Parts: sequence; structure tokens; C-alpha cells
Amino acid sequence: MIVSASAADTGGRRRFIAPPRNAVDAACFAQPIYAGLRDFQDLMGAPDWPTIAALDARLALPDKHLAEQDEALLADGLHYEARIAGRGRIATRADNWHDLFNALIWARYPAIKRALNQQQCRHIAAMAPGQRNRAQAALTQFDETGVIVRVRDPALLGAWDRHDWPALFVDGAGHWRNGDIAVAAVIGHALLEQALLPDRLLVGKCVLVQGDDDASAVAAVAQAIADGERLGDPLELRPLPLAGIPGWHARQAATFYARADYFRPLRPGRVYPAALG
Repeated sequence: MIVSASAADTGGRRRFIAPPRNAVDAACFAQPIYAGLRDFQDLMGAPDWPTIAALDARLALPDKHLAEQDEALLADGLHYEARIAGRGRIATRADNWHDLFNALIWARYPAIKRALNQQQCRHIAAMAPGQRNRAQAALTQFDETGVIVRVRDPALLGAWDRHDWPALFVDGAGHWRNGDIAVAAVIGHALLEQALLPDRLLVGKCVLVQGDDDASAVAAVAQAIADGERLGDPLELRPLPLAGIPGWHARQAATFYARADYFRPLRPGRVYPAALG
């Protein structure tokens, strides 16, 4: 992922620092990446943060509650995922973009979030304390940066399979515009947070579904995760440079698609799974 000046260096890793709420123009939420959250425009664009209690009441998650992350909550010693599964409490930091977007994704795509939580808890129970397996890494990547893409004809995926980005986005622009291939849902709340800086070049980690209906695509992915048929390894996830999608970035000249630091070539031996459906 392209690193911007608003990242902080933390022991060799780059940690994104979100802008303060009063520095975010409400027009930012007109970006295509936020299309699935239109019902929550007021929560994103209002000048003041909602309290966790007000947010919980507004979202009314079935069998789940947002709980302010404080010392009293964390005193139970539970893993974040185990607390959600066992007590129905989603630890949520106040005045925090990352956790606000996580809550909105719980409200918008609850079946996806429940499936991710179910699988995380299954793997946590099977692993020694402090250890993580590749399935947990895949589940986390999708939770943070996941995108569901649907495609009507899998033959359209050849360019993506090869990382032939000009063919996918320029020669294939008409397929994106007429819905032959489309983003059905943005799941990753970290992507949504980073899009607060509109010029930031983001990469989604994708699961594909064959079909022409967004809701059905989301349901298929939720079922595949719950059944353990997807997200067993991070290599299953297809990288998608989101700024390359027609209409998703302001400067999509031919030279833009030549940026090898963003539109990266295919690694030798890398093969992606077929679309669901």
C-alpha cells in the first residue's frame, strides 16, 4: 500500500494516523468507497463524535452491543474476538475513526462480521497463546482491507490474473461502467479510515463472486467464510488497486497506470482462486 506523510513510524512499521474529525470535509464521504454506508452519512459527516452509547442505540446490532473500551471493560481479560462471541460486546474506542467504521460495517454487513468473528474464535481456541496461523492472518486482512468484487463472466478476470492493470482498468473500463465487474461491498474498515485522505492510493484485498447482484455476492462470501471455504490463507486474497477503478481517482491518465510502485506486477507462481458461485 502506498505510504503517505500521515503515517507514523512505529518500530519499522508504518501506522496510519487519521486526521482529526474537524479536518475532514463531509464531501469526502461522496467517494465511491463509502457508497455502502450512505445510510450513515450523518454519523460520518457530523461535526461532533457520537458517544458510544448513542452509536450503539442508533445501530441496534442484533445480539451485539458496542461497549466503550476502557479499563473496566478490559479487566475481564478476554480476547477481543472472544468477548464479542461470548458476551456480545464489541470493544469500541471513543472518538476514533477506525472503530467508528468498524461499528458501521457491523451494522451494514453483519453476516460477514459474524462469520469473521466465528472463524477467528475457532482458530484462537486451536492455537497456543500468542500464536497465530495463516488463516487468522487472512481473516484479519479481509476484516481490515477486504473488498467483495462480483463479476458476471469469469473470463473477464484474465487481465487481473496477470496483473495486466491497463487491460483491466483502461481497455476494460466499459466492463466496470456497465456492471460486468463491480465492487459489491467494501468490508475493510481500515480502508475506509485511510480514505479520509482522498489522495491516498489504497489496495483492497478481494474475494470474488460470480453473479450480478451485490447482496447475493455478500451473502455468498459470508457463507463461504462461515463454512471455512475462504480465507484459509492470505494468498487467497486478490490485491486490487482501488484508485485504478474507473471513476475512483481524479488522475487516471495512462501514465498513472504505469506506476509500478502501486500497480504491482504479478509475483512468479502466484495463482488466485476461482470466483465463488
